[in-house]
Amino acid sequence: MDARSSTRKGWASRAGFVLAAAGSAVGLGNIWKFPYITGTYGGGAFVLVYLGCILLLGLPIMVAELIIGRCGQRDAIGSFLVLEGPDSRWKWVGAVSVVAAFLLLAFYSVVAGWSFDYVFKAASGEFSKGGTEQIGGLFLKLTASAFRGLFWQALFLAATAGIVIGGIRGGIERWSKILMPALFGLLILLFLHSMFSPGGMLALRFLFTPDFSLLTPRALLGALGHAFFTLSLGAGVMITYGSYLDAEADLFGLSFRIAALDTLVALLASLTIFSVVFSAGMPIDGGPGLVFKTLPILFLQLPFGKLLALLFFLLLAFAALTSAISMLEVVVAYAVDEWCWPRGRATGVVGLAAFFLGIPCGLSFNVLKGFALLPGHTVFESLDLLVSSYMLPLGG
Repeated sequence: MDARSSTRKGWASRAGFVLAAAGSAVGLGNIWKFPYITGTYGGGAFVLVYLGCILLLGLPIMVAELIIGRCGQRDAIGSFLVLEGPDSRWKWVGAVSVVAAFLLLAFYSVVAGWSFDYVFKAASGEFSKGGTEQIGGLFLKLTASAFRGLFWQALFLAATAGIVIGGIRGGIERWSKILMPALFGLLILLFLHSMFSPGGMLALRFLFTPDFSLLTPRALLGALGHAFFTLSLGAGVMITYGSYLDAEADLFGLSFRIAALDTLVALLASLTIFSVVFSAGMPIDGGPGLVFKTLPILFLQLPFGKLLALLFFLLLAFAALTSAISMLEVVVAYAVDEWCWPRGRATGVVGLAAFFLGIPCGLSFNVLKGFALLPGHTVFESLDLLVSSYMLPLGG
């Protein structure tokens, strides 16, 4: 075993690992992408195919990535070097995954920063100060302001780095045991409330009544792609997290729990959002438009709407944070293991680099709005397209 691996501190408990890995899997995709693609591709029929992809493909690949990490006891690149030697061609797969995690973090921090802004808006009562048109315009005002976007992006990355810098036990595991139970608690509260709304039964019927006529080849590809994306496969996360596991860990059992928690969150979030949208008699809209424009308006039309909006955006912020932690750890672990950097320096440098790379993404809504990185695509859209093409969230 490499001398560097002997100094690594692993997970203090199995529960800590499961919560951290599930936190990586549970992210913004569960809250807005899964409900949207489920609505687009036939509700219950799509859910059945998605569950099949999780069981038949997602779980085996997750176990394989955890095995690589546990056996290598190093980062996503170093584990392949330990297992196959310096001439291993698989090290390039690890390298691509580290780069993908870094690019995804830079892009993700922009959107995640918006969730922090909306927590502040909900807590300060800003949603109740105007009518429907004013609430819908809040998102446009946010993205039109270069300073506000960069401020929330920086704050989000600072919070992420503040957790990762504490290491596996003192940072990631400790905060996962706080953030994940809080996330589940918020989601269950929102779910229970939504089930008693007028759209509750409609949501249940839609999500669990298959309509196989809408299952096109694109829908099947969408289910496969989202299964990879939602389980954080191919981005070095499970290899990195697996490298902190001991030899006695039941990898299949742990993987099953992670996938089950992730799927449960996706289904509960979908039922909650469908209930709210169906109660208002509105169609499902996807992406930021649904979360930042439509849902704040719809929440305020329900009893305890102000509180519901605050709980929802806290849920969104927690989900974004738990995913970003794993993205940052992939790159930090590489710098610590392969470059022998102290964790503090690695976390600070990578976090700062992600912020600077994310700046053009945030500015593509205002200062760089007319600039195209790829033909016909802003910087934000281009990076989204590049990351999406690698991670295969193929359906939207």
